[in-house]
Amino acid sequence: MDLATVIGIGAAFGLMLMAILMGGPLSIFVDIPSILIVFGGTLGNTLVHYPFGDVLGAMGVAKKTFLHKEMSINNLIVQLMEFANKARKEGILALQGAMETVDDDFLKKAMQMAVDGQEPETLRSMLNTEIEYIQVRHGKGADIFTSFAAYAPAMGMVGTLIGLVQMLQSMDDPASIGPAMAVALLTTFYGAVIANVVCSPMAGKLKNRSASEVLIKTLIIEGMQSILSGENPRIMEQKLHAFIAPKLRESTFNK
Repeated sequence: MDLATVIGIGAAFGLMLMAILMGGPLSIFVDIPSILIVFGGTLGNTLVHYPFGDVLGAMGVAKKTFLHKEMSINNLIVQLMEFANKARKEGILALQGAMETVDDDFLKKAMQMAVDGQEPETLRSMLNTEIEYIQVRHGKGADIFTSFAAYAPAMGMVGTLIGLVQMLQSMDDPASIGPAMAVALLTTFYGAVIANVVCSPMAGKLKNRSASEVLIKTLIIEGMQSILSGENPRIMEQKLHAFIAPKLRESTFNK
């Protein structure tokens, strides 16, 4: 569970709800026609923009903003160094047994390719291709939420214009103008909340998740290529440490 996402969304909605309740009842911010215009219009526009399957897939990708366990890069480097030492002492085939201790599917695949006798450059090329397609899939999910964020305020404005037109039709009753204007503005409110409190932050989080995942997979490729090349473990560790900030680096040779 990503506490930052949960706390962020909870704080945003909680503080808005508190402000609403301090000014009046929550019911004045609930209007079914406005909800239908904004939510229905935003979803409809997004379905026009993207295939139905991609939109459904984005809903699944959204889980990564809440349910994501970040792999420790230092722990990964330590693990790769252990595999490097094992391969130097016992041969590359010794990694076959070590695969049972690996949870990450990408690392396990890289190890299997190494055990199967792939050349270092071939391994890099094949795994880089997989990373490219992962970036495409992740990017599409983030783009869909960015589209949600773009369409929601637009549909909010459309709803407001609809409400204003309906309000102007009843100008002969001054008492109805205030409530009608309030209802008209609710669609703008809904659109702004969807865009700026939910969809834009989620799109940003997905992009950050993708960048972090690509970094880890790239580090795995570098490590496995070094192992296949029989590189000196100290040189290998220095190469892998280049992926993280200096203050976070932990050398396995100093332990």
